[in-house]
Amino acid sequence: MRTERVVFICILVLNALAACLYFVWGCMVQKSSRERESRTNTSMTRSGYALKSIIMLLCPVVGLLFFALSRLIYLCLFRSEVDLEDVIFGKDKVVAERKAEEERERNRVPLEEALAVCDKNSLRDLMLDIIQGNVDNTLSSIVLALNSEDTETSHYAAAVLRDAFNDFRLKSQEIYNAMERGGRDAAANACLLIEYMNGILSQEVFTDMEQNSFVEMMEEACSYLNESEEDRHLLTCEYLEWLIVRLLHIRRYGSVKRWCEVIEEMYPDELATYTVQLKLYFSTQDRTHFFDVLNRLKQSNIVIDRDTLDLIRVFS
Repeated sequence: MRTERVVFICILVLNALAACLYFVWGCMVQKSSRERESRTNTSMTRSGYALKSIIMLLCPVVGLLFFALSRLIYLCLFRSEVDLEDVIFGKDKVVAERKAEEERERNRVPLEEALAVCDKNSLRDLMLDIIQGNVDNTLSSIVLALNSEDTETSHYAAAVLRDAFNDFRLKSQEIYNAMERGGRDAAANACLLIEYMNGILSQEVFTDMEQNSFVEMMEEACSYLNESEEDRHLLTCEYLEWLIVRLLHIRRYGSVKRWCEVIEEMYPDELATYTVQLKLYFSTQDRTHFFDVLNRLKQSNIVIDRDTLDLIRVFS
């Protein structure tokens, strides 16, 4: 037998032996590490070792050198610990944030300006946006849209106001009836009625007759708290200020004076106690009492806001 053939056969035998040893090493020596993995991953690992062993058999020496060299390069250059501290794999920890539509919001204008410019497209889009949101705080602006030259805009405004007014009437009456029935929650219903009604009545979107009727309901709620010894503490200075301002707008000066006495008795050291009296005497053109209250306010230790300070500067 020639020497070259012997060498070739020896190379094939050694290559086959190396391939078999590699497969056995992959299946047996790595068994402990594969046991920590799932059954699917273990099956894929054995298939990988078998595939590499077959390549070694079909490509003598070259296949063996290729896998050995690639492993050596991996160990020398690419084997490093990966910092996964900031990586989150759980879907429950991912918070999806909806970005603001900047381009859309940039093209929005107040309803009053849209009405003044008579931009029908912007006005309609703005009305649709208002309809989709909470309209309770924008009723006064929607009332202006009733007189719009654009019939579609005025139709939107009329539909919104109709639904909002009906909801307000029904809810106010329900709370009022619950307060009238008395019981454990009567005082809480009175407070709820005052807060709910003031937000809508302050916009003055109803007719004079209906506005007066609602203000009277609000006054009855305050009277209920004022006449109850147990619940009188729930009649806050803010509630009284709201009621007095609402009564001033409908020119019920007799009731305003009575409630001014109540707020002065209950909250003598509050700024609202003086401001509501100033508004009353200014509306009735009572100069004597107006300057008397103003002087008492200047001599007190009450912290004055900017509007009241400007008022003092004007009349001083």
